[in-house]
Amino acid sequence: MNTMRNTLNAYTADRSGNFAVVMAAVLSVVMLASGFALNVGQVVMTKSNLHNALDAAITSTARDITTGRIKEKDARGTVEAFLRANGGTGFASADRIELDSLVIDTAASTLNARASVAIDMVFPLFGSSPVRNVSVESAAVYSDRKIEVAMMLDVTGSMARTWNTDKIGDLRRAASNAVDTLLSLNGRANPRVRVAIVPYADAVNTGALAHTVHVEERFTEGEPPRLDAPRLVGHVGFDACATERKGRYQFSDASPYDAMVNRDIRLDYCPADPLRPLSSDGDSLKAAIGGLRADGYTAGHIGIQWSWYLLSPKWASVLPAAARPEPYARGKVTKYAILMTDGEFNTAFAGVAEHERTRGGQPTRSRGYAERLCDAMKDEGIEIFTVGFMLEEPGARAVMRDCASPDNSSVRHHFDTHSGSELNDAFQEIALNIERLALTR
Repeated sequence: MNTMRNTLNAYTADRSGNFAVVMAAVLSVVMLASGFALNVGQVVMTKSNLHNALDAAITSTARDITTGRIKEKDARGTVEAFLRANGGTGFASADRIELDSLVIDTAASTLNARASVAIDMVFPLFGSSPVRNVSVESAAVYSDRKIEVAMMLDVTGSMARTWNTDKIGDLRRAASNAVDTLLSLNGRANPRVRVAIVPYADAVNTGALAHTVHVEERFTEGEPPRLDAPRLVGHVGFDACATERKGRYQFSDASPYDAMVNRDIRLDYCPADPLRPLSSDGDSLKAAIGGLRADGYTAGHIGIQWSWYLLSPKWASVLPAAARPEPYARGKVTKYAILMTDGEFNTAFAGVAEHERTRGGQPTRSRGYAERLCDAMKDEGIEIFTVGFMLEEPGARAVMRDCASPDNSSVRHHFDTHSGSELNDAFQEIALNIERLALTR
């Protein structure tokens, strides 16, 4: 150790020119590396900001064509105005942004754009040009693509209003605002966006779809009958609620003509608020959301199951004509599920022994069932957004994270919120991203 210290002392005490030369060389390399890093950061930031601005401009213009606010011939002016208003951030100057091309394909209903901006480099290297041109491309679809969204909403007891929180009120506001944003994409003559509502607690109240539910008269783990078989709808005391489907179709969206959905005989509580199939009637949807009441335990996987059914073309034949989902036709229709909870999934019935606790005693099963259903939905092309609201349990965060579709460069799919305003922001971001994804793919 002393030898090393002595060597260092001797080196720093050296007054010869060698040390100055070495230091100059080292500083030159450091400055060169720092300048290169600054340039890379400058270009990356500018490109990202410009790309986001062009995406937003193209999406907004496609939306305006879709809703009839502008004609195709007015698209270029609209894109340019939006681009210059939003692209001048970071190192880019708005007056140097150029819309290099805008191609409108009326046969395919697409917009394709290229934009660029010249930026002054912070650290020009070795006589290179002090100006760098950054360019990006974007595309959007208008007019023909349909959007279907199922919103799964937690109405369990922990959502009830207390002396210091009003979770159910926060949810009503956030979900209603999201409906407004989603349906704002609809034109008067051709509503392309429809939204379904799935309140859930211990079970899901199926409302007008009660005829698809098999009411158990005794405990069973057997597969339910087909819809065209003798059934027990109209059973005395039947409350229209459903638990999981049992048997081989549990993790599928198979038609009730293949197997009905069970109402386990052990179910003790049915939420009062029924599901609402796909609709473009904003007033009706918001009225349903505004009336939500909170009570019960958390069988989140049952809410996921019914969210899938309301998006599945296999269920079209048992739904009213206006609520029938489109076929799984990627490119012509985009399907989304928004899954929301304020706590751990903890209630299940399928696979639970007859005298085993169902209510609040099945967090492992409920989570496992939820994740299997989410994976199956994603395999069908349904994009899943998840929202946790004031979550405390690690398991609750995990299932929300695992159920969400993967993020991409500009769209996140999992939200962990801690207040009513954050919940509203999350629902708004999701609604805007759904619009953006539907128009830019």
